[in-house]
Amino acid sequence: MSDFLKYLTPGERDKEWGIYINVTGSALVGPNSVYPSPEHPTGYHFNWEQGRVLNEYQINYITDGKGILENENGHFQIKPGSIIVTRPNVWHRYKPLKKTGWKEQYIGFNGTIAAQFLSHPLFSATQPVINIGIREEILDTYLKTFQLVQKEKPGYQQIASGMVIKLLGYLISFEKQKEFTGKRIAAIIEEARFKMRAGVDEALDLEKMAREYNIGYSYFRKMFKNYTGVAPHKYHLELKIMRAKELLLSTDKSIKEISFELGFQSIFYFSRLFKKKVGMNPTELRK
Repeated sequence: MSDFLKYLTPGERDKEWGIYINVTGSALVGPNSVYPSPEHPTGYHFNWEQGRVLNEYQINYITDGKGILENENGHFQIKPGSIIVTRPNVWHRYKPLKKTGWKEQYIGFNGTIAAQFLSHPLFSATQPVINIGIREEILDTYLKTFQLVQKEKPGYQQIASGMVIKLLGYLISFEKQKEFTGKRIAAIIEEARFKMRAGVDEALDLEKMAREYNIGYSYFRKMFKNYTGVAPHKYHLELKIMRAKELLLSTDKSIKEISFELGFQSIFYFSRLFKKKVGMNPTELRK
């Protein structure tokens, strides 16, 4: 990725979108180089003694070299594969080590939706450096964003800002995966999900399922929810509701038949749950 720098002028419609990009760039900073480059305008340029405060979010990906970052919460080491997350109105300063320099890719952005996404605990100002290693999907997302802003075709802000959301999603996904990488529980949860899908028409005993894996149900439930975002019982119910929608729309089976086929003991309970999940009762869906 060659050196690249572009400042953008988002319009009112872009800002109304909820997330918009102000600056993008990529730079190879050699050993003993001046940092940051004097090319940056006043709002972005800073010296080490004073540091700076931005009025936007920035995500800076370091793919080579080492450095340091300081903010009001402390001193942080930067290495290849580090993501630097800076927030609006937070004093900070960072730089590569003189002996190594570094390779950086960065995007500056803002907006109400941006603020919502960056409220996730992963992006706390107390931990402004996230170490993800060298990830091709992250580099590819930066590259595609750069290509979009270079051309500045109509609507480019909406697509490019979508790339920023994708980038944030990757970071959260990588963090979640750390909890399960190489652990037996990940294989257990995947097998349990398969059993739930295969047994969508059954009343599965999830506590018994946990015992079959020689783990306690409370631990199984906690890890399953961490892995999928929902508890096992709710996950299985959601599968049943999806299957019920499919049967209602693609067969002429009665609602009572579908209810009992999917393991619901009461058509009243099935109809009430279906309306809660779908927003309409089974009869209304069929109309």
